[in-house]
Amino acid sequence: MVQSNRARFDPRLRAVVIARRPLVYDAGADAMVDRPAHVRAGSGLARVAGRLVVVQDDASFLALLSPEGAVAAVTLPHVVEGRRQFEPARGNKRHKLDLEACVSLPDGRILALGSGSSAARTRVVFADFRVDGAPPVVTLRDVPALYAALENERRFSGSELNVEGAAVLPALGVLRLFQRGNGARRGGRVPVDATCDLALDAALRYLDDASAPVPALRDVAQWALGELEGTRLGFTDACATADRVFFLAAAEASPNAYDDGGVSGVVLGVTDGLAAACGARLARLEDPDGTPFRMKAEGLALDPADPRRALAVLDVDDATRPAELCELRLEGPWWETR
Repeated sequence: MVQSNRARFDPRLRAVVIARRPLVYDAGADAMVDRPAHVRAGSGLARVAGRLVVVQDDASFLALLSPEGAVAAVTLPHVVEGRRQFEPARGNKRHKLDLEACVSLPDGRILALGSGSSAARTRVVFADFRVDGAPPVVTLRDVPALYAALENERRFSGSELNVEGAAVLPALGVLRLFQRGNGARRGGRVPVDATCDLALDAALRYLDDASAPVPALRDVAQWALGELEGTRLGFTDACATADRVFFLAAAEASPNAYDDGGVSGVVLGVTDGLAAACGARLARLEDPDGTPFRMKAEGLALDPADPRRALAVLDVDDATRPAELCELRLEGPWWETR
């Protein structure tokens, strides 16, 4: 029997957008590697070695943000016909990695995961930051067996697989994956928002060596996140603290897990604990004057020095415009023990 969890809006909570910054590479564009001048479609965010790492779902680059504000690019070993940017206008969207989740590992690496929403999106990227002062060592791995296991677990994948978030929970020794239920109905199956856990050690053994056993999926939990203005909310990212999980969910009227749609708004949520079976509290992202914030936030990181501050990456769904780094101020009893 699958666990069913429910999120509820808590009127005591606020998540206020207090600053936004377009993410433009300091070095500009580079036609030799098909790099644009800006970060495109920011989809995941993680902290490592004092920096922020942004993954992008339609360009084969990582962005590294220094504490001083510099934005550098790391080229990924994924290029198709000389292209590292993928979009409908180029006719090559089907080739993109669709990296949608990004998490910092205890060993000093970053793990970015494809969404699994098509055969081309069943790959992961490791970026190794363990050598001080050196560029990260980047590895691309094709792991279709893991995504097949996620797809076949219909309690997790529902009608269309779309992995949008990941979080490491050291206290439980697990890697938790977040499925976004923005797919279309198929074959009598409905889209679901869900989480599942993989034992972290087993997951890393497999991801480092695909000949190792595929890690078992456990503690599948489906989530009722509610809706905004008639559009259902779906997970877009997550991150964990020592005793709870924070997540983003967007109300996007997308027709399926492959195409984008209009965004009614975004919420920040916090779970009541680390267990797969728990509830969560929500607050809608808003501007300082209380106006609902309607841009899609897809990456989330907390400030370890300030529990009232969080960062999010905004995906503007426009290849000509840079993704933005957004600062959130958290007001109210976010850290309340339930």
